[in-house]
Amino acid sequence: MNNQLDIFQSADLATYLQRRDGESRLGEVVQFANPLLSLDEALVSSAVHGCRYVLLGIPEDIGPRANFGNGGADLGFQAFLSRFVNLQSNSFGDAHSVLLLGQIHCADLQQKATALSAQTPAELATLRQLCAELDQRVEAVVSAIFRAGLVPIVIGGGHNNALPLLKALAQQHGHSVHAINLDPHCDFRLREGRHSGNGFSYAHYAGWLDRYFVVGLHELKNSAAALDQLQQAGAGFVSYQQIWQRRVISFTEAMQQAIDTVCADNQKALGIELDTDSISGMPVSAYTNCGVSVADAEYFVWRLAQLPQA
Repeated sequence: MNNQLDIFQSADLATYLQRRDGESRLGEVVQFANPLLSLDEALVSSAVHGCRYVLLGIPEDIGPRANFGNGGADLGFQAFLSRFVNLQSNSFGDAHSVLLLGQIHCADLQQKATALSAQTPAELATLRQLCAELDQRVEAVVSAIFRAGLVPIVIGGGHNNALPLLKALAQQHGHSVHAINLDPHCDFRLREGRHSGNGFSYAHYAGWLDRYFVVGLHELKNSAAALDQLQQAGAGFVSYQQIWQRRVISFTEAMQQAIDTVCADNQKALGIELDTDSISGMPVSAYTNCGVSVADAEYFVWRLAQLPQA
């Protein structure tokens, strides 16, 4: 169907799905794309058949490694699937509205990146070029999802993937869009070649990202240069220290401040961004014991998803 995408069918869930008599699991109810159609046709067909959301994985760790981080983000979508497909399908959710599309084809890029070290300048440059190639693949697939009027839920890989998501969303609407990000890092580093630490600075510079707000930014995990660029872009944040250390604002209040700052009197589309680096104990590139709870991360997504422009 598309050489930038590995399409999933129900058989691809066999190694994950744990069936039980008398029970219905999400993996048995979600929809799959028609492999005989083009990507655009398959997505439109899925929308006609009741789909609203599209689950898409990105099994890569090139972006984090190009940012001097640890590898392993390529396994994120696989870890997600092993849990998600075994959740119960019941009256609390509408799994039939979910299209499990598949994952961006990353195997060739991952293979090229495997032996490269960010500590060697020439190899670092190659990692960042591979990240830029990945941008193009993600953008192409996500653009097709937006064209079909569907909402992508993208999981896995590094936060470098925020850039092609924001670009695709902006191009679909014909103007810049907004984003609210739960993240200890602002990801507004210098535009020094693509990696997981500068997706938002690249997006803002290119005119795809307008208003931007970071919830839970860690005051000691962001460079002065990145914070300066963030300020120059007119972006806002409430820090981790303000919420959980000094307790001058609650998490709920911080969420409302983000919404008021980004969305007030403005109906531009909003991208919801959540970096799992923000969650305590998550096995991620920038592991932390000083982060938010899973419950707070869930509230962050749920609260923003209520907004009509999300």
